[in-house]
Amino acid sequence: MVSKDLPFTKEKILEIMKKYPTPFHIYDEKAIMENARKMKAAFGKVPGFKEFFAIKALPNPFILKLLKKEGFGMDCSSLPELILAEKVGLIGEDIMFSSNDTPFEEFIRAREIGAYINLDDISHVDYLEKYAGLPKVICFRYNPGPLKGGNILIGKPEEAKYGLTRDQLFEGYRILRDRGIMRFGMHTMVASNELDSDYFIETARILFELIVEISKELDITFEFVNLGGGIGIPYLPNQDPVSFETIAGGVNESYASIITAKGLPPLKVFLECGRVITGPYGYLISQVRHIKHTYKDYVGMDSCMANLMRPGIYGAYHHITVLGKEKEDAIHKYDVTGSLCENNDKFAVDRLLPEIKIGDILVIHDTGAHGHSMGFNYNGKLRSAELLLRGDGSVVQIRRPEIIDDYFATLDFEALKDFNVDVGL
Repeated sequence: MVSKDLPFTKEKILEIMKKYPTPFHIYDEKAIMENARKMKAAFGKVPGFKEFFAIKALPNPFILKLLKKEGFGMDCSSLPELILAEKVGLIGEDIMFSSNDTPFEEFIRAREIGAYINLDDISHVDYLEKYAGLPKVICFRYNPGPLKGGNILIGKPEEAKYGLTRDQLFEGYRILRDRGIMRFGMHTMVASNELDSDYFIETARILFELIVEISKELDITFEFVNLGGGIGIPYLPNQDPVSFETIAGGVNESYASIITAKGLPPLKVFLECGRVITGPYGYLISQVRHIKHTYKDYVGMDSCMANLMRPGIYGAYHHITVLGKEKEDAIHKYDVTGSLCENNDKFAVDRLLPEIKIGDILVIHDTGAHGHSMGFNYNGKLRSAELLLRGDGSVVQIRRPEIIDDYFATLDFEALKDFNVDVGL
């Protein structure tokens, strides 16, 4: 059976389950921190490098506090994410606020805490000025259209709702310059879970060349460029991880040949990765509740799509390990399913696994990003706990599981007693 490494044994999980029942997501602190340091080391020679962790990937303050310790900023796209960043002590230019279709309340909060504000449309200049006032530094999100191929997850750039066209960028920065703004940034985000290192190097080259053109035509100086995120992870066991060193080396070469060679002032280079930082180091632990044999063989789990949405919504592959059966032959074909009243509630379809019995513990790999964070309550399902496997082997609960009272917390059953169903009928 093709396998992926685990930071724990079956015995360790059984010990954890005595206190924390399945399902739960568990994250490997040591591996996350080592990976964060690996990125920092690789990009250490890139001018002004800073990684802004994409909170949407894993919005848990315990994880954010770990990454803050490594000097990471935070990429936020909503008011709750801004508040999460503040809760772990990050404000000001440690925060990149990139959103779309943004309500004015969120611009106001981002403005108040001094975050970098990254505008998604040229019309947002007037909107921001009206409700929050223009900050000292502003960034625009660039959509390169057909210059970039996009990828399967994020689609073609020209069909995406995000960002400004090339012509709009020139006009937008001219407007900002004329309104007294003197500090500028540029941003793009055109791929998701991309495994080709050259893709990101090409993105850097496109942005560097555009910054040179806009700087000279409008006589403005750019302070930073945010290359976005989207660096993928090897969900399949036979895939290789993206090399941070390769991307950093290519970005440095482009910087030297474009920014430095054209005589532009130093430009800070940012990333806003999420998945590649924490994704491979999270695991959904779930127990087999039922085995069903009809037209196919189904493994029914005590977790469902509410705990991990990616396989159900776009067929994403997540590797599965049956604890204690790692060395057994994977010769049985199963659909691994949850209990939602939806037929796409499947973690795997036609997956070859060892023979599975009721009570077996399955590990679903690579849930450290866009796993728990994409959870929902359809069918009245409750979201699971999140646990952290510490470097010393201890385990701490960093989010408790939801209970039924949480599900009903926004409903007013007292008002229901006086609700007259005959009114208006």
